[in-house]
Amino acid sequence: MKPRDVPLYLFALFCAAMMGLAVGATWMVAAMYLRQPAPWLALAAGMVLAWAIRHWIRRPGAGAAVLAAFATLLAALYFNVLMAAIQLAGNFGMSLVDAIRTAGMGMLLALARLGLRPADLAWYAAGALLAAWLTWRQAAPRR
Repeated sequence: MKPRDVPLYLFALFCAAMMGLAVGATWMVAAMYLRQPAPWLALAAGMVLAWAIRHWIRRPGAGAAVLAAFATLLAALYFNVLMAAIQLAGNFGMSLVDAIRTAGMGMLLALARLGLRPADLAWYAAGALLAAWLTWRQAAPRR
């Protein structure tokens, strides 16, 4: 790796993180619409993130696969934090923003961790693996 490539890699990491957060927020909206936590949506999140990363990374491979898996796991983490904040807001009659500000990130992370089940972790791992695989594989040649 050349020193001039470091900003490009950092920018790619930043973009993957922002896409992961955006997908996590969208995932939360879908779960609220379904009125139940939907850990199986990790597969859809992984597919969307793999598609997005695949289209802006020049060369598919291990780096792109790691970025896609990272973004998917970040989306799952953000989804769980937002769901914990929504439960706090609903229980205490607060707005979502007030619940996030009042609880703080440490408490929201702890509540999100307490709400995790082993099946949820399996769905998140499957979504990350799917994202990595879809990003890693070579594109079919066009005719």
